[in-house]
Amino acid sequence: MTRTTPPRPVDVEAVFPALSAHRRTATRLHPRQGDAKTEENSLAGPLLWPADEPWPVCTAVHTKGTGHRLDDVRLKRRILAEARGRDFSDEEQRILDAIHPGQHAPDLGDGDPLPLLAVAQLYTRDIPDLVGPEGHDLLQVFWCPFEVHGPDRTIDVVLKWRRSHEVGDVLTDQPEPPVAGREECVPTPCVLHPEQVIEHEYLGLLSEELQDDIADWEEGLLDEEEEDDEDAYDSSAPQSYDTYEEYEAAMAQARTEEEYEVDYMGDLSIAPGWKVGGFASWHLTDPAPVDCAVCGTPMPPLLTVDKWECDGGSRSWLPLEDRDSADDPDVIDPVGVYLGRGLMRIHTCPVDPTHPHRLSFQ
Repeated sequence: MTRTTPPRPVDVEAVFPALSAHRRTATRLHPRQGDAKTEENSLAGPLLWPADEPWPVCTAVHTKGTGHRLDDVRLKRRILAEARGRDFSDEEQRILDAIHPGQHAPDLGDGDPLPLLAVAQLYTRDIPDLVGPEGHDLLQVFWCPFEVHGPDRTIDVVLKWRRSHEVGDVLTDQPEPPVAGREECVPTPCVLHPEQVIEHEYLGLLSEELQDDIADWEEGLLDEEEEDDEDAYDSSAPQSYDTYEEYEAAMAQARTEEEYEVDYMGDLSIAPGWKVGGFASWHLTDPAPVDCAVCGTPMPPLLTVDKWECDGGSRSWLPLEDRDSADDPDVIDPVGVYLGRGLMRIHTCPVDPTHPHRLSFQ
């Protein structure tokens, strides 16, 4: 099934023509849980990896045998999903009680090579904003699932660009690390539904004049909504409910009928969720330059790894096909990954994508 982002609530370039100079395309990946094939785009799916090519490994010295077993992480997620809305069965509860982090790979030394975790496989044929070295049409993304690398003690990401037509026999038994430092470093297998959208520059990087104009416009929208709320005031007594389920259903219905407050940051600038290309959001910190260490060129985001498909402040980005499932965790958080404070970006050099990439977190 395709995924279709609704038209933006406001044609922001019609309101602020200057924003036409601050637009860029991005490809939303719209991951949804499912099993992909080696020739398809995926998260945590099987890779088109040559049988005669060594699998990438982490050689940094850090704890590698202690953590969360990947099989346990996947089993726990499956049980939680199947039991959603009901109590656990005795068997489910027994299994969950037995799942815990520990020294699950005692023979794996801190200095031993650790197979990297396959995170993403992306084809340029399906993702128009995916740009790599000339002639390469496939990007494969790996990381070590321990946030202990470098001075900032973050995840370590490895990018592999390749020409898919040059892959002969495919490696069928693909390695993976036995444990992960955190459950949230392990992506749930997902198929992707790429969709190109238009984004606009992060608010804090626009001119002060344009920022002020947008702030004044948003304030005017709020004033209009407050006037509408006063006109629609209901003094009737609050409704009572016989059961908690009736209350929850009523609250869910009320949320769908609420007047949505449109703002530039949440609705009109940068798309939420996993995506390729587009702009970087700096909603938790001041904007910071991300320049190539080799040539000094500013590096735009190549891949954004996000906890949410959308949240309460960006609900207008929820695809049309998912509008009836707006409260479904498998729609809002299909991948189960939470890095940094919820968002990680991989930046690559636009002059030469083979220059070392950089990471940024929000």
